[in-house]
Amino acid sequence: MSFKPNFTITNRISKALTKIERARGFLEAAKLSEDWIQNMQNRALVLEAHHTTHIEGTHLTLSQAERLFAGKKVSGADPHDVRELLNYRSAFEFVTRHMERGDPVSEGLIREIHKHLVKGVRGGSAAPGKYRVVQNYVVNSLTGVIIYTPPPANEVPIMMAEMIAWLRKKLDIPAVLIAGIAQHQLVDIHPFLDGNGRTARLLSTLCLYRSGYDFKRLFTISEYYDRDRPAYYQAIQAVRENRMDLTGWLEYFTEGLAAQMLEVREQGELVIRTDLILGKGRKAGLNERQVELLSFLLKQGKGTMAEFETTLKVNRRTLQRDLKLLVENGFARALGTSPSDPTKHYEPIL
Repeated sequence: MSFKPNFTITNRISKALTKIERARGFLEAAKLSEDWIQNMQNRALVLEAHHTTHIEGTHLTLSQAERLFAGKKVSGADPHDVRELLNYRSAFEFVTRHMERGDPVSEGLIREIHKHLVKGVRGGSAAPGKYRVVQNYVVNSLTGVIIYTPPPANEVPIMMAEMIAWLRKKLDIPAVLIAGIAQHQLVDIHPFLDGNGRTARLLSTLCLYRSGYDFKRLFTISEYYDRDRPAYYQAIQAVRENRMDLTGWLEYFTEGLAAQMLEVREQGELVIRTDLILGKGRKAGLNERQVELLSFLLKQGKGTMAEFETTLKVNRRTLQRDLKLLVENGFARALGTSPSDPTKHYEPIL
């Protein structure tokens, strides 16, 4: 039997798809600096690597992940956790090279993604790049209860071939839904001994990218899942409880992607407003020190005199003159009753 996903495009899915398209349109039309895009892409990669591995049980903090991606050592970190985090970067770079070649999605590609993700982790017990030959189970980590028994090992190659055949068809389905369906189907087949969730999430990202939904590579869907893991697991499990009806999962998937894209759009809009305000500041005669102070306010949203002194390394008297100038020219406002008020701070006027 060929793979035929069962789902209905509900109002929730339609609304989420509309939000995603609006965010996509904004990013395609927005004039964002290359430096900002590069910095945000690097940030998104760190976030995705951290959250997709954190979902699977690693204990690194986001701060530790940032240090590791910067090539720094983190004392006391579990070496397996470190390897899993850095493996994601390797797998993502592999996917990027694949995208540049334009090769179609294949079983071989998925196996290579898996190989990159679990290579050298926990003694190679995950059998990198190899389909399982034994039965595996999905167990509740808290109770130890089996919550899902995947298909028998001898059915894995057949089901994987059917999924790939479906992905290669000319489908009259929104590209975002195809990505969500592919992610769930791979998790459901559970073709590998370990690393299925990570592989499925990266496959979903690949499907989005291939369909023109790379969103400048600024989003991180795993962050949404990691914020409320019980909801993520329930959305996956509900499909099995509803006779493989994918509708609920696709509602969750599209709403999650829409939420992440809204955050990216808001950040992009803030950058555009910031550039506009800084441009006005320069035209108004602000010097570079004052522009730097205004830039700090725009990025942080507010700031106190102590924060300005510490961050900008400018003495208090100079800062007082600069802040007075920003207030008089309508770039900032002071909140607080008096200079001695401990709650006194400054906010930008957007």
